Amino acid sequence: MNILITGGAGYIGSHVLKALLTQGGHKITVLDNLSKGSAEALKTLKKLGEFEFVNANLEDDLSEVFSRGKFDAIIHFAAFIEVAESVAKPLKYYLNNTANVAKILTYCDRFGVNKFIFSSTAAVYGEPEVGEVTEENQTAPINPYGMSKLMSEQIIKDFAATNKYFKYAILRYFNVAGADEEGLIGQRYPNATHLIKVAVQTALGKRESMSIFGDDYPSNDGTCVRDYIHVSDLADAHLSALEYLAQNGSEVFNVGYGHGFSVKEVIQTAKKVSGVNFLVNKAPRREGDPAILISNATKIRTKTNWKPKRENLELIIKTALEWEKKI
Repeated sequence: MNILITGGAGYIGSHVLKALLTQGGHKITVLDNLSKGSAEALKTLKKLGEFEFVNANLEDDLSEVFSRGKFDAIIHFAAFIEVAESVAKPLKYYLNNTANVAKILTYCDRFGVNKFIFSSTAAVYGEPEVGEVTEENQTAPINPYGMSKLMSEQIIKDFAATNKYFKYAILRYFNVAGADEEGLIGQRYPNATHLIKVAVQTALGKRESMSIFGDDYPSNDGTCVRDYIHVSDLADAHLSALEYLAQNGSEVFNVGYGHGFSVKEVIQTAKKVSGVNFLVNKAPRREGDPAILISNATKIRTKTNWKPKRENLELIIKTALEWEKKI
């Protein structure tokens, strides 16, 4: 299959690239402007197989890339992901995360690309009234980041309604963490705010301390509960989604494990795995943090061949820790 990965040098994109290279049989083009992505990750993955790299922005004229690539499918990452920044700079998020999706779809229309995997997020659910959400739950984003993704989803659906050959899989990620088990690639994103990344950085002394933002939530220990998924299992979900589209119609999938851990449980596990009793401070709640957010991922488990292999918090943290030691 001829596949274009936009944002393929990023954290999740590079793990999907590795999974596709390992699977073999694909002609792959990676498009990234390296503003957040890692040239080092691409250099490392070149050892696993061939792919073309195009250093470009989504705003550029990509006609020649599409004409030459003759793509069967696009896996679209290439988005800004920082919630706080989206609140401060909403236009930046709507222009890149939303308007550029519409632009990529115009190329799909012109050049006959008829399979589209979209990187979405659990942020589209906002603050759900139930802790475990299905794909049918109400979508009510509470920040421009989540809204930019939900608007993109709608654009994709509306375009698909006009083109009987075009099929999409929208993947709504929950909390992605960990790193490649072989230690080849991992999360290099600057100023990361993800809990597990912050915890292992604190364990290694890269941060003096870390904070728990609120310990009075209606959960077992008062801290927020989230569904953490290993990045390599998430990468495998993209391959399963591609295979699904080859035989089936469009679909929206939650991608998570369907069970959660509290902030305190994650921190205690990070201390156990690292062997370091690092400093943890209490801090006020952050606006917009739901108490519990867990995926109901029954649909992707039953409709596709996706079978997660790394459904273990200690493993997720161990791979994150080992990667953090390397960078």
